Amino acid sequence: MEQERLITLYTQHFGAAPASIQQLPGAGSNRRYYRITSSDGTSYIGCIGTSAEENRSFIALARHLYSQGLSVPQVFCASDDCNVYIQQDLGSVSLFDYIKEGREAGGNYSEAEQAVLRQVMSDLPDLQFRGGSPDIFQHCYPQAEMDSTSVMFDLNYFKYCFLKLSGLEFNEYTLQADFQQLCADLLSEDADTFLYRDFQARNVMLLDGKPYYIDFQGGRRGPIYYDVASFLWQASARYGDQLRSQLIDVYWHNLQRYITAADAPACYRGMTKECFLQRLHLYVFFRILQVLGAYGYRGLWEKKRHFIESIAPALDNLRTELQRGSASPYPYLQSVLQQLTENTPKQLLAKMATLQPHKQLIVRVFSFSFKKGIPEDASGNGGGYVFDCRSTNNPGRYAEYKTITGLDQPVIDFLEKDGEILQFLSHIYPIVDFHTQRWLDRGFSDLQISFGCTGGQHRSVYSAQHVAEHLHEKFGVEVHLCHREQGITQILK
Repeated sequence: MEQERLITLYTQHFGAAPASIQQLPGAGSNRRYYRITSSDGTSYIGCIGTSAEENRSFIALARHLYSQGLSVPQVFCASDDCNVYIQQDLGSVSLFDYIKEGREAGGNYSEAEQAVLRQVMSDLPDLQFRGGSPDIFQHCYPQAEMDSTSVMFDLNYFKYCFLKLSGLEFNEYTLQADFQQLCADLLSEDADTFLYRDFQARNVMLLDGKPYYIDFQGGRRGPIYYDVASFLWQASARYGDQLRSQLIDVYWHNLQRYITAADAPACYRGMTKECFLQRLHLYVFFRILQVLGAYGYRGLWEKKRHFIESIAPALDNLRTELQRGSASPYPYLQSVLQQLTENTPKQLLAKMATLQPHKQLIVRVFSFSFKKGIPEDASGNGGGYVFDCRSTNNPGRYAEYKTITGLDQPVIDFLEKDGEILQFLSHIYPIVDFHTQRWLDRGFSDLQISFGCTGGQHRSVYSAQHVAEHLHEKFGVEVHLCHREQGITQILK
């Protein structure tokens, strides 16, 4: 089990086994986190990740940033393959959680909330300049720097995942020419500064009132403006022009320490605030296009509510940047975006909804043995249900059923005569029916339902088979059925 790897690593490093270990709720990544508590009550965070390259990047960056005196989690130890590591526990309160009241009040942040925001913006130049190092950039994943490939990827993400979904007609070749010019302008400066890449309120933890910074494994060499734009123009934050201006002043004040130093990068040396703001708004403009691409894919395509709700404030930000003239060096792109924003967000979303292709729902149903672990969710959604069949009478205890499965009539007769499995499923059918209907209504494409028992042979096989057939018959959905431990798969169309 994966917990055993964490326990082994912890014991090897700290010299004693932990008192307890508890899995934490999943986030958006493929990493799984555990809170590990020692006998004296000290807690740590254990991480298990599936991407060794991403883990190596995080560990290398964390150790480098920590060595520079920056507020990032200390990594205490890691396995040889870097898929398991243990780091400092920074608690469970993120900046996103802390400023919830101000955010939900439409950007009316309290003085306490503003004080933390000011501290974060004051810390950012330290992260960018002290975190940057030619030696450390070689550890960045998936790439060492922000380059033309990554910029064009983001611009095309906007084009294909938002602009095309709007139904607006445009000349792709002319648009591409403006994209290439925008890309060249964004990359016209060269400095060995650290680009955090995902600098946002969810990636700031508060421990005893002090901000700590996490999830920087996507960081790379890049310009300072990107992170400022990412944080202050986050669509759902609604900081407001006055607060945003104050936070820029805080950032600019601390930035002076670095751009006036004798060893300041040439592109920043002697930079005026006017020049800084001009460059910043170029990145604000770019960042808005980038996040609209993400909102289009995650919201309009995957139907995730948070991203759908973020589209309207992002479009408001785009209108503001168009009025500022941020897009004026790119006339065709500017004209396309002006047409895009002529509609209200509500009108645009309604139009985009009618243009989206219908996605067919596939329900994946598994039977499995708990001894061999819960089936992975190949869709990446990380949702669905796992039901434990072990509360019902087990045919496996009787010799006559040991070599046959829940698909065989003698086992079926045993389970149905006993009746416990029928009572068990009578509670499950309404749950999965409701979930399936909601997924159909909302246009979602994947639902996973798994049934586990001791050996994955009798009770779980019976339950998975009957639920799969029930959903296929009632809703007409395509069901991919897998009796994992029996090596049996079936598609019900």
